[in-house]
Amino acid sequence: MPAIRPFRNRLLPAPRDGGFRMDGYWIWCGSVVQGEDGRYHMFASRVDKRVRFSPHWLFMSEVVRASSDTPEGPYSFEEVVLPCRDPRFFDARSTHNPQVRKHGDTYLLYYLGVSYPEDPPTPECPVERDNPEHDAWYQRTWNRKRVGLAISDSVCGPWERMDAPILEPRPGNWDSFATTNPSPWIHDDGSVLLFYKSRTVDRGPLQIGMARAPAIRGPYAAVADHPAFSFDDPEQHVEDPYLWHEDGVYQVIMKDMTGGVCGAHHGGIHAWSANGEDWTVADDPLAYSRDVVWDDGATETMGSFERPFLLIQDGRPTHLFAATADGPGGFWNADNTWNMCIPLAAD
Repeated sequence: MPAIRPFRNRLLPAPRDGGFRMDGYWIWCGSVVQGEDGRYHMFASRVDKRVRFSPHWLFMSEVVRASSDTPEGPYSFEEVVLPCRDPRFFDARSTHNPQVRKHGDTYLLYYLGVSYPEDPPTPECPVERDNPEHDAWYQRTWNRKRVGLAISDSVCGPWERMDAPILEPRPGNWDSFATTNPSPWIHDDGSVLLFYKSRTVDRGPLQIGMARAPAIRGPYAAVADHPAFSFDDPEQHVEDPYLWHEDGVYQVIMKDMTGGVCGAHHGGIHAWSANGEDWTVADDPLAYSRDVVWDDGATETMGSFERPFLLIQDGRPTHLFAATADGPGGFWNADNTWNMCIPLAAD
């Protein structure tokens, strides 16, 4: 067994003015790459703040790009990257959960896309939480989530969006409901190991699976008829994986919805694999929690701490980014959401 360093021991104080905020918008997700200009570029999701963040992230999110001179930020808005497009496409109405990578001189943007036949909600006619028809609309639309891929020769675009999802649900299997939350590791030869989230059509527990592709453009195919992880509690929910390779070992951090594995509600689980197929939860599994230490010395329990992303530089994770929110917890209790940055200690 390799020596797996407890991930939370890497966490340093977070800069108060780091990350990415945007007036008038709920900001969520967030992944960062160093561009050909030497600056750092964050790809995040935004939703008009005139509507509630949830459930409208599903119906009217768009992926945007922001930039900074430093990894910590603060990041400034640059452009909308993946706007709405023709309704015949799978990602016509909403794009969300971007995961940017660079392979050689090529930038890859994995994301989830959603389309639906109804007219989209507006600030004047939003989706209401307590409306049974709207709840049914939400469930139908959740089922339409698919993993997409866009490719560019520049971090500033233009981006070539694939016309079809790169990974579809598999009827009758554990991942029959949707494909979402992509997190790839691109090998030197261009082959891809991809983590993704799904569940069964009866709305069973959220689970993480694996797919592989011989090349960036695919084809992508699930590697097993079962999720990548099994837990003592069969109802354990996990999501938001981030996959990387360090010191010859594949590693992943992901959100523990109930805290049943890592001991912290909505905290992070750390796991590893020698071959990218057989996964073991670390002996000390807690990767992060909602308790954040700021650079002014204060400790604060955030309302949310999700969508973990690692900036990898020279083969080492140097910064942890996460979508976060104020308030006591839960999307409906937050006044603000943004992306934050936690520097990581060197070895």
